[in-house]
Amino acid sequence: MIDMAYKTDIEIAQECEMQHITEIAKVAHVDAKYIEQYGNYKAKIDLRLLDETNRADGKLVLVTAITPTPAGEGKTTTTIGLADGMRRIGKDVTVALREPSLGPVFGVKGGAAGGGYAQVVPMEDINLHFTGDFHAIGAANNLLAAMLDNHIQQGNALGIDVRKITWKRCVDMNDRQLRFVVDGMGGKANGVPREDGFDITVASEIMAVLCLSSSITDLKERLSRIIVGYTYDDKPVTCGELKAAGAMTALLKDALKPNLVQTLEGTPAFVHGGPFANIAHGCNSVMATRMALKMGDYTVTEAGFGADLGAEKFLDIKCRMAGLTPDAVVVVATVRALKMHGGLAKTELATEDLVALEKGIPNLLRHVSNIKNVYKLPCVVAVNRFPTDTDNEIEFIIKKCKELGVNTVLSTVWAEGGKGGESLAREVVRLCEEEKGDFTYSYELDGTIEDKIRDVVQKVYGGKDITVMPAAKKQIQQLTELGFANCPV
Repeated sequence: MIDMAYKTDIEIAQECEMQHITEIAKVAHVDAKYIEQYGNYKAKIDLRLLDETNRADGKLVLVTAITPTPAGEGKTTTTIGLADGMRRIGKDVTVALREPSLGPVFGVKGGAAGGGYAQVVPMEDINLHFTGDFHAIGAANNLLAAMLDNHIQQGNALGIDVRKITWKRCVDMNDRQLRFVVDGMGGKANGVPREDGFDITVASEIMAVLCLSSSITDLKERLSRIIVGYTYDDKPVTCGELKAAGAMTALLKDALKPNLVQTLEGTPAFVHGGPFANIAHGCNSVMATRMALKMGDYTVTEAGFGADLGAEKFLDIKCRMAGLTPDAVVVVATVRALKMHGGLAKTELATEDLVALEKGIPNLLRHVSNIKNVYKLPCVVAVNRFPTDTDNEIEFIIKKCKELGVNTVLSTVWAEGGKGGESLAREVVRLCEEEKGDFTYSYELDGTIEDKIRDVVQKVYGGKDITVMPAAKKQIQQLTELGFANCPV
């Protein structure tokens, strides 16, 4: 075992002897004719593969977690380590992950390629420009913004009210100075002055659209339906009416193709797309997940944030729209994070404290109960073990989860890679093969928007009821009148 005391994630990643991407493609059963190389260790996979393969779908494993804390939970690390562990016990497995945003990479959060000995590589490339997908999404977003403002400048035939424009520009950086701006200054030739703003690229609706699209045609149709603002008499104005969808699709034609890379142990990883879970569905793309399912007997994927947000959206939105049914769910927890939920400060997490753990563990138990009882899916708790965790604390978590009828498995993938994920891998395989779920959504599509919100609040969050404020009531009424009442929330 290599001494990790002096090794950072990037040092570990750079010491890895990566296999050529064509070798990884062979492991993933991808024929050379579908590979579009970006150097020696990255590739895009042609979308024709999905139409032309006769391979059956594998089993789908979702990795989610307790409510995130600054102490860290390790969803991505567990996802990667679990997949490597499954390969070590002889399974044909692929990984499907989101791409990181540059903003968090350079901000507090850091990268999103895993950690320790459970990483996807080339880590620096994935965390930076990768294959240019996010740049293409930003360009498409800003093309629409430019065409919108140009339409207004050239006479505003659609009668767009500049006070009711909802479309923002974007940049993939945490640039708070640009969140609210006034633009179009400089006189008649330089546009119409108005209030504007920038989102981060991962919060762009283009990102959500790209990740839910099932083909290039579907992508263009979804782009056409985007509402960018409203007319003086409150009629919606769409991207299609501005005739921007074709040009935007052209910018996104390569970005729609999933990216193939590898884990430190050579497991094929489809890393593609990455909408934020707090404003969108927080999962990698439908295309990448479908491709990963075709190319392995098991696919391990993750959803952003905790199970109440990321998994809820994965299950209620992505699975519903893509026709996916998970075979097993892993809920990741750490003793440190649970103690933080129990009221301990970050500086006090290294000492044993069963009182704080008892106060914090309801968070884990609620997430587990949601997966098991709301969505009716087989579930295992993965405790991402830290050196400071004591046996008493681990035993306490195992006992509490057993009372819910859920097994707990220790994971040491950060320190040991796939070897530290073998026990978790065996339990996940057992769940997939022996425990059949009865997958159920938390709400049906034919209810009102308020009904759906109430279902999520009561079933997932444990709330008693909802109170709809006047501004929200008006918004719900507007969405219903626009024909969106039967969409997921």
